[in-house]
Amino acid sequence: MGAAQSRALAGAGASVAVCDLKAGNCSSLVEELERTGVRAEAFSLDISDEKSVQETVEAVLTRFGQVNILCNTAGINHRVPIIEFPADAWDKVLNVNLKGAFLMSRALAPHMIARGAGKVINMSSIMGRITYYNQAAYCASKGGLDALTRVMALEWAQHGIQVNAISPTYINTPLVEQVLKEEPERLEYIKRRTPMARLGKAEELMGLTIFLASPASDLMTGQSICIDGGWTVF
Repeated sequence: MGAAQSRALAGAGASVAVCDLKAGNCSSLVEELERTGVRAEAFSLDISDEKSVQETVEAVLTRFGQVNILCNTAGINHRVPIIEFPADAWDKVLNVNLKGAFLMSRALAPHMIARGAGKVINMSSIMGRITYYNQAAYCASKGGLDALTRVMALEWAQHGIQVNAISPTYINTPLVEQVLKEEPERLEYIKRRTPMARLGKAEELMGLTIFLASPASDLMTGQSICIDGGWTVF
């Protein structure tokens, strides 16, 4: 999903700083983006670690000069019943999915405030609104991210910063493919539960990403927008 967002923004002419635990994981994506004529560079980042966030933000600002758009897309999951849920696994999910977005946004907000403009796009999930078995930490993290999105939007609106979230259904990514291999019955459940009767594609997040990153959404803030094939309409 992060790669799709990077392609969307690059296609709209943006320079892109791509972050992952290891910068080398992004080398092929960076090369692909550069072939489109935009500037792209990879950075190592542990989004759950305050020191790593600060160092990476400083490196990005040194190389690019400023950051106009922040996409908080990192996310992980751990699927076990609540009574079997290890505390360290709970912490890890919340640290990446929720604390990471807080740390990155807090680190970059002063630079956006100084310019009087900025866009923050958080990757939430329909699981912030609904629930499914064995996903306590994930649902809690995404519900928390929706709330954090609203608070950041409230606090930073006066500074010209819009903060919104994208809440997709199951997107056909390698992580989801692994889950569906382990639990094939879940795919049938998703199809039954979704009026469009299918998974989403990462590319289907690109249009909303561009809209939320552009001046077209300047009057929109604090929203969590579902891209879910109709899942949440009934």
